[in-house]
Amino acid sequence: MNSIRERILREVVARLTAGVAPTPVLRFPTVPVAREASPALLLFAEGDSITAHANNLVDRLLMVRLVAVARGDDAFDQADLAVVAAHAALMSDTNLGGLALALREVDCEWDPEDADAGAVALPVRYEIRYRTHALDLTRPG
Repeated sequence: MNSIRERILREVVARLTAGVAPTPVLRFPTVPVAREASPALLLFAEGDSITAHANNLVDRLLMVRLVAVARGDDAFDQADLAVVAAHAALMSDTNLGGLALALREVDCEWDPEDADAGAVALPVRYEIRYRTHALDLTRPG
């Protein structure tokens, strides 16, 4: 069985995919998004830290970053609409079907891309709090 962390990430991908369709959701893309694939929503797990230990339970904080990528004259509008749809999809159930204790938005940036004229990357970060057993990453706490 996969870890709670992996199950959370898969749930996030599923919610985003449904929420921003037909915009593609790419988890940890290893190559740049092609101009033809824009707009797209990229998902990155930035880190997973331990925030507390108690009675064989571990409280954890998973940081995820979404990046809406768009190109063209209306790139800011496309990126903003993707972020709005992604946010609505995630916040419709902040416990992610019982896998998480809480989900909250942390910050957002606006980032025009100099390397590709007319490209916009709009990153948004979320923290997902969840709990596991200290000896078993597959068991929720």
